[in-house]
Amino acid sequence: MASYFRPLTRALWVAILAMTFLIGSGPAHANENPAEAHGASTNQASPQTWTLDDLQQRQTVVDQYRQQVNQQKEQLQQLEGAARERLGGLQKTLQATTSQLDNQQQQLQVATESLEKVQKELQTVESRYQQRREVTADRLKYLQRNRKTQNWSTLLQSQSLEDLLDKQYYLKRVYAADQRVLSGLKQEADQVNAKKVEIETRKNEIALLLQQLNSQKDQYEQQAKAQRDLVLRLNTDRRALEAAEAQLSRDSKNLSILIQQRIAIQSSYQNGKPPIPGTGQMILPTQGSVTSPFGWRIHPVLGSQRFHAGLDVGAEEGTPIVAADSGTVILAEWYGGYGYAVIIDHGNNITTLYGHCSQLFVTVGQSVNKGELIAAVGSTGLSTGPHLHFEVRIKGEPMDPVAFL
Repeated sequence: MASYFRPLTRALWVAILAMTFLIGSGPAHANENPAEAHGASTNQASPQTWTLDDLQQRQTVVDQYRQQVNQQKEQLQQLEGAARERLGGLQKTLQATTSQLDNQQQQLQVATESLEKVQKELQTVESRYQQRREVTADRLKYLQRNRKTQNWSTLLQSQSLEDLLDKQYYLKRVYAADQRVLSGLKQEADQVNAKKVEIETRKNEIALLLQQLNSQKDQYEQQAKAQRDLVLRLNTDRRALEAAEAQLSRDSKNLSILIQQRIAIQSSYQNGKPPIPGTGQMILPTQGSVTSPFGWRIHPVLGSQRFHAGLDVGAEEGTPIVAADSGTVILAEWYGGYGYAVIIDHGNNITTLYGHCSQLFVTVGQSVNKGELIAAVGSTGLSTGPHLHFEVRIKGEPMDPVAFL
């Protein structure tokens, strides 16, 4: 179950992050290509560099992501159903094992009580045997010591030969009776001992079975817990996908409205004031070393291969960030996966983005010159440590910033 659960989790991240990009992100996306997951805020208006074609393309992307979300949701529902079915089977097995344990516990109790009873019987028989054995032994010792005297005494005390024979006969019968009693007691003790061994063997067998059943019960309980956790995770991810699907539906509707607004803006743009153009030659916005270049990489937070839409420049928290070129600030606030970010429009459909800032020193609509202080390095948003994420985009498409430096 876990082997096909992980890919769905990654896909879920892609869908949820992509959900937040499409309406308000404009020409910059949180370290991702438009075809990948995007971490930007959904609360911003479209930057002025967007064209009608750009908006229509993003409408198509929204529809594609919504279809992917639906497919993932169906797969999660199937996995959740299978997990619930397996959980039901485990619970039944656990109930049966618990019932067997209860039954074996009862048998063990009966065997223990029987063993205690037999042990008492054995003690009684052994005590009787020992007492009778001592009495018989004393009698034999007495007769052995006084054998000659006894023979003469028996002879002298006899009234006749017949009386003498009778006394000898009865004396022999006493001896024989003693031997039979001792033999009977010995047999009884042997039987009790055999019964004791049998009950002890049965008790050991039951104890071993109880140990095995307890081990099985522990395994079933662990499996059931893991299955319950899996059902919970699948259910949580399914709800997250449903939320993503709802957000994508809202984004799709908002894009339709935005397209109409962009048509109106294009028709009246000739009366507007274009942004301050840049020089065309940019500078690195902060002091530091490049820690992650433009292009494909393993995302440090999500753990999957993603397209890195800019440069990461490692620097200490609070290091100054300056404008790479002259232009007009079109965004300066929290921006989804970028954290606190600034976007500058340099004209000619060129924009730059400065992400993961700790502080912002400019506002929307403000004109800035190349090298002017705009923010400070931080680690806000989807970030693993203090650094500047720097992007250059043309018509919203990411370009390698090195080509502009």
